Amino acid sequence: MATQRVSPASLIAIAVLAGLAAGTYWLVQRTLPSDADRAPYVKQHIPDYYADDMVISMLAPNGVTQYRVNAVHMTHFEDDQTTAMTMPAVRAFTPDQPEVTATSKRGTLNADMSIVDLYDDAVVVRQPGPRDPEMRALSEHFQVLVNEDIVRTEKPVQLFRGSSVMYGDGMIFNNISRAVQLLGNVHGTIQPAELGAKRPPPSGQPAAPTAPRAPSQTPQGPKTP
Repeated sequence: MATQRVSPASLIAIAVLAGLAAGTYWLVQRTLPSDADRAPYVKQHIPDYYADDMVISMLAPNGVTQYRVNAVHMTHFEDDQTTAMTMPAVRAFTPDQPEVTATSKRGTLNADMSIVDLYDDAVVVRQPGPRDPEMRALSEHFQVLVNEDIVRTEKPVQLFRGSSVMYGDGMIFNNISRAVQLLGNVHGTIQPAELGAKRPPPSGQPAAPTAPRAPSQTPQGPKTP
């Protein structure tokens, strides 16, 4: 078997190429900053991802959906892990209770998804139940506290409950007890039906009989002889 001899010119070329490679590597290492000189990366308030037509479900401890958040568009920020939402809708599901929905033109969701802030034409609607009419609250800001099951606002609010309307400087709505607390300067009009007055019987049904009243007695003055 014949052996191939390497010419001196080839050896020189290989040595030159090896020297160039080693010199290039050395120059790169010299120009790169060391770990001590490299400044740590600081997260900024810039988007790191986007999503359209998103749906986020928040589960109760028993695994049942407690809240559902929908949005036409969302932007997530890398520094504080918050989420900005366009046209958000928050729905609260409570067993054996009418559904509660909160909507607005824009909103934010905090990092651990425990607080939802709704801004611009915010509306909270509680569907009518067997004993309660529909409730609708209007304000420029509502805050949904998911863990506490509370909707609140520090802005002026207009509250409709059936045919009654009330105004306040703020509101706290407890979704568990279904109690509404208006804050500040509260005024408005409450219809008698909302105060527990008897409602008229349905059409075609006779009114409930009432107990007969005792004859009225006129007090008599002293007799004269």
